[in-house]
Amino acid sequence: MTNSISTENNRQPLRFAIVIYPDAEVLDFAGPYEVFTTAVRTHQFNWQVQLVAETAMIKARAGFMVQSHATFADAEKPDILVVVGGDHTREVNNPVLLAWIKQASASAKIVASVCTGAFLLAEAGIVDTHNITTHWEDIADLRKLYPSLTVHEHCRVVNQGALYSSGGISAGIDMALTLVADITKKADAEATARQMEYQWDDSCLRI
Repeated sequence: MTNSISTENNRQPLRFAIVIYPDAEVLDFAGPYEVFTTAVRTHQFNWQVQLVAETAMIKARAGFMVQSHATFADAEKPDILVVVGGDHTREVNNPVLLAWIKQASASAKIVASVCTGAFLLAEAGIVDTHNITTHWEDIADLRKLYPSLTVHEHCRVVNQGALYSSGGISAGIDMALTLVADITKKADAEATARQMEYQWDDSCLRI
């Protein structure tokens, strides 16, 4: 992944891929999706926001059925890759998912994880000695399984260069708003949060 992004003088849409899979946490993907698409609606950004999965239909957490916009077989290369959390203990052993995440991250300008999506980035080899965070309940496991990572507690959002990560579930909304602010400007993220009637926690640990 690269460490810069520009939306100026670019006629091609900025492509966002939010990776989902069976038993993905609903707010992990719905929260960032709402942020990015609300930003598009509010500011007329030339952004394409898609849910991407191995198959066309996914049964997310609690039986929530989701139709992906694209599958791994036909998804375009994303500029911004967001990997969400959920039942990661099964998906860290899914070679198809891990291969696509690794492939997509190679050309993405920004890679982000929500909640236990951090485990998928680590298992795919995208992060190794990076600074990162995850759901408070999974901090100890992330440290144990990937000891080269610097895992931060009590942080809703952690940013190191082109890598962003967030704590669990609702923290993904804060991270997505942080991404909007960094890609465009803070006022755009504030307006997006206001449109959503969301109290944005804009504290972010920058490394």
